[in-house]
Amino acid sequence: QVQLVESGGGLVQTGGSLRLSCAASGRTFSSYSMGWFRQAPGKERELVAGLSRSLTNPSYADSVKGRFSISGDNAKNMVYLQMNSLKPEDTAVYYCAADMSRYFHTRPYEIDYWGQGTQVTVSS
Repeated sequence: QVQLVESGGGLVQTGGSLRLSCAASGRTFSSYSMGWFRQAPGKERELVAGLSRSLTNPSYADSVKGRFSISGDNAKNMVYLQMNSLKPEDTAVYYCAADMSRYFHTRPYEIDYWGQGTQVTVSS
């Protein structure tokens, strides 16, 4: 079992930046691959970015490549999502996720644990 708590969401203008943080507690952090999903109103939850176990091999959705960066810190049990050049279409609730598989799954139903989510709103 692992508990995930996100922070860092908020309101930002188009072109701005935000950094989301995810604090993990519980079972050994290094047992999980980690990542971020997002869900906009009326839309399905979608993958944003992921890291495999040991917090390597970053992967990104095409819509955020070149703008977002995922990273992690094993010593602190933390995962981060740096979001730059934000667009109104990035507006969503962002969820931290943990997966017991070696490589981070890309579909929500495959994810083992979820945080409560943090709202990101990008104004035009």
